[in-house]
Amino acid sequence: MRKLIESSFVSLDGVVGDAETWAMSYFAEAENKQHGLARLLGCDAFLLGRQTFALLTANGRRSDGDPYDDHVSSLPKYVASTTLRPGTIEGTVIGADVVAEVTALKQQPGKDIMKYGNGALTRALVEHDLIDEFVFWIIPVVVGSGRRLFEGIDMRHLQLELTGTTRFGNGAVTLSYVPIDVRVPV
Repeated sequence: MRKLIESSFVSLDGVVGDAETWAMSYFAEAENKQHGLARLLGCDAFLLGRQTFALLTANGRRSDGDPYDDHVSSLPKYVASTTLRPGTIEGTVIGADVVAEVTALKQQPGKDIMKYGNGALTRALVEHDLIDEFVFWIIPVVVGSGRRLFEGIDMRHLQLELTGTTRFGNGAVTLSYVPIDVRVPV
């Protein structure tokens, strides 16, 4: 079965919202971007929420010779949305039953599936234990305000076990965690 990996930028004060305004200068550095590409090469699809999809494609990502951007452009994108309609985007819209559709997607043959961002889609995925790994890119900035990591998401049934760390020259760090189910049987 394919793994679903959620990767999110997180500020030192726990903010994930509007990461494109405070995280990208760190990620754009060669060392960080190469690490991101290495992780992405193990995946053959994206799962994205509507807003993250819009941000990812806002600049019309195209083949520009940058290996990371080229790979991002080449991957099929599955977009969870109740407002987008099939055929209106360059991707597959899922939305009628996101849990069933993601479960089916994970059961298809192939490499892992990458999900960027942490928001409304994460809530449904966490509630149904569909995320197999969390990767947090800790960016050494204090944002002050904005949507926080796991805001509005009940994580009490999960513990996360640290499985990897990477430290970058610019002060950013990635932390990789896998969920450990700690539900009490009823």
